[in-house]
Amino acid sequence: MAIILFFIGLWYASLFCQTFFQHRYAAHHAFSMTKSWERVFFVLSYIAQGSSYMSPRAYAIMHRMHHAYTDTEKDPHSPSFSKNIFSMMLHTRKVYVGIFKGTTELEPRFTKNLPEWPAFEKWANSTFSRLLWVAIYVAIFIFFAASPWLYLLLPIVIGMGAFHGGIINWFAHKYGYQNFKLKNTSNNLLHIDILMLGESYHNNHHKHPSSLNFGVKWHELDPIYPVIRFLAWAKVIKITKPVLVYSGK
Repeated sequence: MAIILFFIGLWYASLFCQTFFQHRYAAHHAFSMTKSWERVFFVLSYIAQGSSYMSPRAYAIMHRMHHAYTDTEKDPHSPSFSKNIFSMMLHTRKVYVGIFKGTTELEPRFTKNLPEWPAFEKWANSTFSRLLWVAIYVAIFIFFAASPWLYLLLPIVIGMGAFHGGIINWFAHKYGYQNFKLKNTSNNLLHIDILMLGESYHNNHHKHPSSLNFGVKWHELDPIYPVIRFLAWAKVIKITKPVLVYSGK
């Protein structure tokens, strides 16, 4: 039972940081925050995502590329150019590493207004850091796993961020329903999205990339939207006019 609770807690903590900080803030600037709060969320994301931590800067650039190049060969993660979800995830990882290490040539429109903390990022993305987190996860399973079958969850725990991305970037471009007819294959994967904290409203998101609320219809619950409103009320963040920074407009 302890491992199940640990898995669920990590699933949502990691996903919250991804959708709130790396996606809505870093990639789309749906709201702003001070440099101090930005660094708080850097650290929280690192703790929540552990071995699958994603640089907010590299994530933002890659995600902006996804919007600009959706369903083309330049898309960092398109099911149209991958044989299966795992090959897509491997390609995504390759693109991410190229962006993080600076070996990929980037268009200027993708590199505007990005969260930067080079010293922290160097540690958080290091091989040693990732292996340290893997060792921590393995120790938790050794001490608390009541059944050998629970170890099947360990690979997901280690690659949690990649699994989250894989679910949306693969399945939400293949299955689901559309509220908007767009020139891409984006779909809304779930009608009520508790599992992915609103991220599965992918068709809505491609229509309105910088929207605070990923839900559009009455049944499309975006659990992060009220959190954003609360944090704005608490003056942790400031809601600003959306800017489509990835498009250069």
